[in-house]
Amino acid sequence: MILAIDIGNTNIVMGAFEGEEIIFRERMASSQKTTDLEYAVIIRTALEMNKITTEMITGAVMSSVVPSITNTFKRAVEKLTDAKIIVVGPGVKTGLKILIDDPAQLGSDLVVDAVAGVAEYPTPQIIIDMGTATTFSVISSEGSYLGGVISTGMAVSAEDLFNRTSQLPRISFDKPKKVIGKNTVDCMKSGIMYSTACSIDGMIEKLEEELGEKCTVIATGGLAGVVTPLCKRKIILDDDLMLKGLALIYSRNCKGEKGENI
Repeated sequence: MILAIDIGNTNIVMGAFEGEEIIFRERMASSQKTTDLEYAVIIRTALEMNKITTEMITGAVMSSVVPSITNTFKRAVEKLTDAKIIVVGPGVKTGLKILIDDPAQLGSDLVVDAVAGVAEYPTPQIIIDMGTATTFSVISSEGSYLGGVISTGMAVSAEDLFNRTSQLPRISFDKPKKVIGKNTVDCMKSGIMYSTACSIDGMIEKLEEELGEKCTVIATGGLAGVVTPLCKRKIILDDDLMLKGLALIYSRNCKGEKGENI
């Protein structure tokens, strides 16, 4: 059984694979103050809740965009198992050709998303990852990473609006009944959620126009399920894209499959 871990700016997503089957997925908060021992307790608890013992873990693979947490979490996993741990980064085989100015600058989360996207869906593609930031990754018809777009995430926009105003409250992201709000909270929900959906539709159109062809559009990330139903464009929702990509990368590095290094 392979443990797959995605460390993001806001949350850490952890799951386990048995072959191609996802056994479980759990989400925990990212915190630079949490120690390796505390993370080890959280990991063990998550495993026990899903009736998995540490002896069942035969390997682990990690992707992280928070360097200060990467080694802490790796040590936490090492406290629980002697299994091989792969951290996605330079020298790790991904099978993905990256055609940007400096491939080493590409975030490991975007690499992992693209690896899974190319394996699972028709190309060319636009992969939208909605987390702390909203990212758009453009994949060519040959399966190469061409580049992308980074924009402010929906939760960051909402928090910034709360912090920079005197009377606007924090809001949850449940769909407003109408676009035209009748109270402050609904107006904020409508403004943030529908403006995000409209910007996604518009960005897809611009990217396809520049690419010169229609794309398969895939969305993933914590907020994707909330926003994609509000978009006009057909978008495939895949909450497990990151975990699938991590499992593929583990396989390519432990079974000798050929592939491009990051």
